[in-house]
Amino acid sequence: MGFIDDAKETIEAGAEKVSRAAHDAVDKAKDKIDEVKADADVKKAEAERDSVKARNDAKDKLRD
Repeated sequence: MGFIDDAKETIEAGAEKVSRAAHDAVDKAKDKIDEVKADADVKKAEAERDSVKARNDAKDKLRD
C-alpha cells in the first residue's frame, strides 16, 4: 500500500501545484486588464483636458 499512497500524494501535490499556477495566471491576467483600463482612462482624461483647453483658447481668441 505504500506505493499507492506515495503515488496518490504525488498526484495530489501535482494537482495542487497546477491549481495554484492557474490561479496565479488568472490573477496576473486580471491585473494586466486593470492596468490597461487605467491607462485608457488616463489617456481619455488627457484628451478631454486638451480638448477643453483648445475650446477655451478658441473662445478667448473670439472675445478679443
